[in-house]
This record gives sequence, structure tokens and C-alpha cells, in this order.
Amino acid sequence: MRRFAIVLLMAAGIVNAQTWDALVDNYFDEAVFPFSPTTAVQDGFHAYDSQLEDFSQATIAKEVAALRRFETQFAAFQSDNLNADQQADREMVLSSIRANLLEIESIRMWEKDPDQYASAASGAAFTIMSRTFAPADARLRSLIAREKLMPNLFVEGKANLKNPPKIYTEVAIEQVPGIVSFFQKDVPLAFKDVKDPELLSEFRQTNAVVIKELRTWLVWLKTDLLPRSKGDYKLGADNYRKKLLYDEMVDIPLDKLLDMGYANLRENQQRFRDTAKKIDPTKTPQQILDDAEKDHPAADKLLQAFRDTLSGLREFIVQHRLMTIPSPVMPIVEETPPFMRALTSASMDTPGPYERVAKEAYFNVTLPEKTWSASETEDWLRSFNRGTIASTAIHEAFPGHYVQFLWMPNAPSKVRKLISANTYVEGWAHYCEQMMIDEGFGGNDPKLRLGQLQDALLRNARFIVGIKLHTGQMTFEQGVDFFVKEGYQTKITGERETKRGTSDPTYLYYTLGKLEILKLREDYKKMRGSAFTMEDFHNKFLSQGMPPIKIVRKKMLGNDSPVL
Repeated sequence: MRRFAIVLLMAAGIVNAQTWDALVDNYFDEAVFPFSPTTAVQDGFHAYDSQLEDFSQATIAKEVAALRRFETQFAAFQSDNLNADQQADREMVLSSIRANLLEIESIRMWEKDPDQYASAASGAAFTIMSRTFAPADARLRSLIAREKLMPNLFVEGKANLKNPPKIYTEVAIEQVPGIVSFFQKDVPLAFKDVKDPELLSEFRQTNAVVIKELRTWLVWLKTDLLPRSKGDYKLGADNYRKKLLYDEMVDIPLDKLLDMGYANLRENQQRFRDTAKKIDPTKTPQQILDDAEKDHPAADKLLQAFRDTLSGLREFIVQHRLMTIPSPVMPIVEETPPFMRALTSASMDTPGPYERVAKEAYFNVTLPEKTWSASETEDWLRSFNRGTIASTAIHEAFPGHYVQFLWMPNAPSKVRKLISANTYVEGWAHYCEQMMIDEGFGGNDPKLRLGQLQDALLRNARFIVGIKLHTGQMTFEQGVDFFVKEGYQTKITGERETKRGTSDPTYLYYTLGKLEILKLREDYKKMRGSAFTMEDFHNKFLSQGMPPIKIVRKKMLGNDSPVL
């Protein structure tokens, strides 16, 4: 009823802040959370705890209809009746709607990516078990309700998947054993304190069914889907441009983006060579890198190495007045959950902006698999050398993603708390890697700079490989080779990164966002003159939520000047 009242008010020209807020509420309640209940729980909306994603074509059609309806309503809302922040929010919602429609109707990963279905099951379970937002008994009941719906995921997957790319099916096959192990071991362990025998009995039954379905799914992937997986993972230039425009509000032509990407790659390669000379001028940069990569902790010491780095980072930020850190609470460092390990080496898992009870934040680090050979383990650990441990801790925690999370309560609106741009989220974290070393963290140790530059080169390679893979200018094998030769990465990292690029096409957002932030900082510094401070710049930047940098520029500079 409320929805129709809002439409009538808008039709009559009666629009105000209250009408706007109600429209925003309706959008999330009707077009977002019902179709993404796992996201809703992550964001802190626990009315969706017992629901699960539905990938049936009937539900997909309902989602498209809901998005179209709200696209019309937001487009019709007169921006003259909104303040500057609300006008920016309106732009963000319309871009987000168009990004979702592009994903569903044109990119169609629900039709291409078999990992989407098993990962939906594990993700849905993980959001219920990972934080104590309710008593264990209550959360277990929600999990049971979700598990009862999980067999439908695999029915829907078999109906939807038409002709996926072979690499997608291979990644899905790689992921399933970890997901099975997750339901066998991690999920029961999370509810070890539950004592109700009837509840535990019901859980054992539903959990056993999910495990059986996953094993059946794996057989189907190997014997049925893989032999007929001959599809193309490439987005194509048109979809790539639209995705950048809707996700990040970036409309720079792809050839210009490639020019920028190569320019920054060459700059960082030169800085890498110069830094290597400072360490030992008698050795080549590759020899220096090889030596640096050998300086890593043992596998069983890796988590503690990260823990030991965090306190020093926080102290440096406070002493140098780089920004305000709103809380003294530290994140919890832990091993990456099994179902996330195939495609990530380290990540920050923070509670949603509307979570009121379970406020823990987890810093996940992927350890070598116990089944790996000694050489495979050593190859993986080389990517966690002393320099990259520092830059990874900066990226994920201080002052990267964890500090972003701590600032989220200051975001000016519901839209800013629930819609984000990767150029802001990942661009900020990547910017911080460079900024902290520039500001003197580590005492100008060239080995730390070398680690920062190695990570920068990894992101430079993502920038170029992502565009070229999806516009047909580079093969998968050429992508791996590019990461190794141009990005100075190990082969195992290059293979993992190129795999990721096939399904995360715009992972250029790390470097793209960093470059946008550096330009914004320079422009803000010119505007502020002698009044400029890093603390003021960073605090104003962090107070905006996580919108596209275009939105932040207009807020901080008062104009629509180019992001790059």
C-alpha cells in the first residue's frame, strides 16, 4: 500500500525528503533484499535469515520487473526536490539498478558460472554461522531453513547453465571439495554449543542432504557439464564499457584506459628497478625479487606475522596524524574459510553497516594447502614475503578496508551504506599501500618499497589483462605470461589471477581507483592551499560512504571535473 501512495504523491508532484526516504526503503525491501537474502544478512537485516537465493527463471524475471519499476520511479523523481547528497544518491541508485540489469540480462552469469550455485550454498551458511548476532539455537534454526532450500540451487543450476566457459566449470570443480569439507567440518563446529537434541538431529539430516547434493553436483560438473563447456567468458567491449559506467561511473574509452594502465605499469616497473638497485646494484631486479621472496615466514607462522604487523601500522597512522581511526578494536586474524580459498589470498570480512550485535571483523589469510608439495608451498609463501605482508596488512586493515568499515557509521545515508563502488573500496586500500610507504612507514626500507611495488605491479597487470581478456586482445595463456613477465609475479599467482580475471572482468578497479584518488588529492591540495593536511583529506574522503570517486569529487571539490 505504501508503494502506491508514494507513486501517487510523485505523480501529483508532491515530493519531499520523507517521500525520497520511503522510495529508497521500498527499493531495498522490494528489489534488492528479497532476491539477495545472503547480502541482506551480511548488511545486518536479519528478517532474511531463513531465506535463500532463488535462481529459477521465474524469480529472475520477477527481479528484472522490480528493477525496471524502480528505475522508472527513481528516474521520474525530481532532483530539484533533493539536497546535494540525495541527488548524488539518486545517481548511485540508478547506476546500481542498471548495473544489475546489465548483469542479469546481458552478461548472464547465472547462465554461465556453475560456481555461483555451490558458492551460494556455502555463502548462505557462512553468513549465519560466522557471527553471533543471535543465540546459537536461533541461528541454527535459520541455517536449517536455508539448508532445506539448498537442493533447489542445484536443480536451478542444471536448468540454467547452457554453455559455460570451460574455465568457469574447472574453477567450480576446484571449489566444490572445499565446500563439501566446509559443510562436513566447519558448519557443525560452529554450532558445537547447541544442546537441543531434536534441533541437532534435524540439522544433521539437512546438512547430510546438502553434502550429498554437493557431491552429486560435483559428479554432474565433471561428467556432464565439463565436456560441453565450450562457451566464451569474454564480455566484449560494449558490455565492458557499460559495466564500468554503471559500476564505477567511469566513461573513459577503453583504449585511453589501456594507455593509462600501461603508463602506470611502466612507471612502477622503473621504480621497481631503481629500488632494487638501492638494495644491491650488483644484482638484476629479478634476482633482488627472488631474494626478497625468500624472506617469508613458515606456513605455521604466517598468521602471527600478520598479527605482529597490525599494531605498528595503527601506531604509525596515529602518530603521523594521517587520519582518524574511530575505534581501538583490532580485527581478528584467521585462516581463509575453505570455500573462499581458490580465488583469494587475503581478504577483510567486516560486519554489515546495519549489524547491531555481532561486530567482529575478520582478516582472512589463505595458507598453503596441506596436500601441496613442498615446492608448491614454497611458491605460494614467496608471495607472502616481508614486503608484501606489510602492504597486504595495509590494504586489508590499517588504513585500508578495516578503517573504511570503522568509518561506515558516518556515511550520510542508507544508499551510501548499502551501495558501493569498487574503485572506492579497493582503490582506497590500494592507494593506502603506496601512501603509507610514501609517508615513511618502515623507515624508508627499500625492501618494503619493493613489496609495495610488487603488489602495485600485480594490480597493474590486472588492469591490462582484464581489459584485453574481455575484448579479445589477449588469450588466457598470454594473460598468465603477462602477470609473470610484466607484473613480476610467480607462475602460480599468474594462473590464479588470470582465472579470476575471466569472471571478475573489471578488476582494474584497484589501480583505476588509486589513480582517481591521487588525482583528487592533488586537486584538493591545490584548492586548500596552505590549509591542506593529509588528515583532513582522508577524513573527508572516508566520511562519504563508498560511492564512485566521481561522487566524492563533486562533494569535496564542488565541481564535475574529470576523475582522471
